[in-house]
Amino acid sequence: MSRTPKGWTPESWKTQQEGQVVHYPDEAALERVLQQLSRLPPLVTSWEVEALKKELGRAAAGEAFLLQGGDCAESFEDCSAEPIAAKLKILLQASLVLVHATKKPVVRVGRMAGQYAKPRSSNTEERDGVTLHTYRGDLINRSGFSPAERVPDPTLLLRGYERAALTLNFVRALADGGFADLHHPERWDLSFARRSRFSAEYARIVDSIKESVAFMEAVVGPDVPRLKRVDFYTSHEALSLRYEQAQTRRVPQREGYYDLATHMPWIGKRTAELDGAHVEFCRGIQNPLGVKVGPGFDEEWLVALAERLDPRREPGRLTLIHRFGADAVERDLPRLVACMQREGRAPLYCCDPMHGNTLTTEAGVKTRRFETILAELRSSFAAHEASGSHLGGVHFELTGENVTECIGGARGLDEADLARDYRSAVDPRLNAEQALEMAMDVARHMAAGG
Repeated sequence: MSRTPKGWTPESWKTQQEGQVVHYPDEAALERVLQQLSRLPPLVTSWEVEALKKELGRAAAGEAFLLQGGDCAESFEDCSAEPIAAKLKILLQASLVLVHATKKPVVRVGRMAGQYAKPRSSNTEERDGVTLHTYRGDLINRSGFSPAERVPDPTLLLRGYERAALTLNFVRALADGGFADLHHPERWDLSFARRSRFSAEYARIVDSIKESVAFMEAVVGPDVPRLKRVDFYTSHEALSLRYEQAQTRRVPQREGYYDLATHMPWIGKRTAELDGAHVEFCRGIQNPLGVKVGPGFDEEWLVALAERLDPRREPGRLTLIHRFGADAVERDLPRLVACMQREGRAPLYCCDPMHGNTLTTEAGVKTRRFETILAELRSSFAAHEASGSHLGGVHFELTGENVTECIGGARGLDEADLARDYRSAVDPRLNAEQALEMAMDVARHMAAGG
């Protein structure tokens, strides 16, 4: 079977209905920007994409575990050293905990270097009788509430590419330059996380790793390269198909087309129509794909979608990111697994316990309760076990900074704390302490054989 589906081209998505469509007022300016983007170097490489697909295949088989996390929507303003390093730190911390507990490799995938666009439920927003375009992320328009800021601007596509390139360059330099050196895992700690009730447990893990490293070097000798660096991959929702197409190309010595704007694009709930433009685009690229599956999903749709996106049943190609909400996971997750089992499919199952558990306070602030997020995670583990399946990954919206956007957790944040340091322009994120606490709970469950 050809790696490029019959009838597919990088532009064939334009023949299908496009969800979350963005209307640019100046089509000529948009075309000029897209031409520039198509000539710029790729952000990632095809061999990195294929390496990630192989690792995700191992996770689907239960031989590794996926940790996917990062911002709900990246901001151009946050493209600076401190927030990028803090985000990488907390992902490394969490993966360190998971590796130690499970004795399995952890596949680290960041929601970063491209997560600049967000789907919205409405095309417009009204404030004080004024109606403007909805803010759709820094890739599309600006968050300020004025007509000029809310009009879709094609030059932001170029700025998004540039910010993604800068972020990737810094992340790669950190990952390759000793930032993740297992000789010094204590450097990954964040000062405010030391106040967590898990700080002592984390310190014990750090000490245990140091002892293991010393033992390994006594046996095989010093300067083992794999102890000083980590593999780190990127992901984002493939929402702006013009942006994705501009970075899609063939590469030498490989068959098919690769979307080289990211390693792992995913399709969200709002754009997963079988005959829609986003599914049409994604079915033709060789990247591993994520698909968000929510409550009340249609089984016939899911079967047809899996066949369309992964007709060759390639290990690591398809990740089902289930986001049912704590109240619906026991009903819908067994149905999801049974549906795939009847088809003889074994995708990678990844739990997103964030998006199904969003609430709005009486003051109108979007937040999530830590305990509800944790409840969906625990229920997901139990449902997979009961179904003869296994949970192969987790998907968090998180930041390495000390924000107060989700309530609960070891520090007992409440609604009054939200006003203290709420920075997200879209969805609430776990802060570093909450993310580490969540990782500790996942690790305990997996270490116990769950």
